[in-house]
Amino acid sequence: MSSEDYIDEVEITEEIPLSNEIRVIIPSQWRGDRLDKSLAACMPQYSRSKLQSWIEAKLVRYLDGKFAQIKDQITGEQILLVTIPEDPQNKAFEPENIPLEIIYSDESIALINKSAGMVVHPAAGNWSGTLLNALLYHFPECDQVPRAGIVHRLDKDTSGLLVVAKSIIAQTNLVRQLQSRTVSRRYLALVWGKPPMNKVINAPIGRDPRDRLKMAVTEAQGAKEAITSFKVLQTVHYENKEISLIECKLQTGRTHQIRVHLQHLGFPLLNDPIYQLRAPLQLQKVLMDTYGTDQQNVIPGQMLHATQLGLTHPESGQEVKWSCPPPILFLKLMGYLGIQEQAWQHLLV
Repeated sequence: MSSEDYIDEVEITEEIPLSNEIRVIIPSQWRGDRLDKSLAACMPQYSRSKLQSWIEAKLVRYLDGKFAQIKDQITGEQILLVTIPEDPQNKAFEPENIPLEIIYSDESIALINKSAGMVVHPAAGNWSGTLLNALLYHFPECDQVPRAGIVHRLDKDTSGLLVVAKSIIAQTNLVRQLQSRTVSRRYLALVWGKPPMNKVINAPIGRDPRDRLKMAVTEAQGAKEAITSFKVLQTVHYENKEISLIECKLQTGRTHQIRVHLQHLGFPLLNDPIYQLRAPLQLQKVLMDTYGTDQQNVIPGQMLHATQLGLTHPESGQEVKWSCPPPILFLKLMGYLGIQEQAWQHLLV
């Protein structure tokens, strides 16, 4: 089992553009400034740190063939030749005609309602049948964008909304929104127990030193700030136990963040294959007894659904928001447990 199979929500901040050489003219207004600063001003679709890495890799040169240096001073009206490195990943993956539920699409972005069981990005053990393969088929223009436009991920067994960029400019814009924490992401989760009605969890997350496939709340070196807020929408009783439907909001996007934070508090997600080994087999049996024994009634993994996503549109600059209800199996389980629709329908915009 690869750890790539269990990436719940992770921001992808590396920008890897296309393979070509472009000519950039530095205006005289930048005379006397450092080359990296002026180049970043002329190429705003790329971060300054990325441009610095290209300069250091000798991918930026003057017309006379001399390689540029980060601290070179601009004399004005200089011409730079910038070689933009290719993204080897897109060439390694093939388009596949995999059905996708496309919530919204325009020239800049697409919103996908990812099904539970679909891996987002190819990795060891999942080199085909992924969301990336499907994107390359449904949106051929994504072949010109690193990682086919994927800027954040959902775990294999987490369903729900995911935004995809169709251009490098849109991708850079979305990445910066994720970095500045202005993207709104709300989830529905079914957990064991009855958590506090409202709570903000601010606890750093890093790799679990005892299990490299897991993450954990830790103060160890390399751990990153992680903040999740949640509120209880409804609690029901099931065989002398309590199960709660909660709404989670991410302020950061760390690997496995919701799952790790809730387990840390003692309220693990139902059927989580990594962070709660006490899988609710009795619920699985009841579901199949009630709704049938076919595969569509098998709980795939943790009961977590990305139900609402809001952001600033990269092209129009307008605030936009989308939502989608949980998948059928999630709805069936909530119905069996007695969770009312009005408990969560306020999230549908």
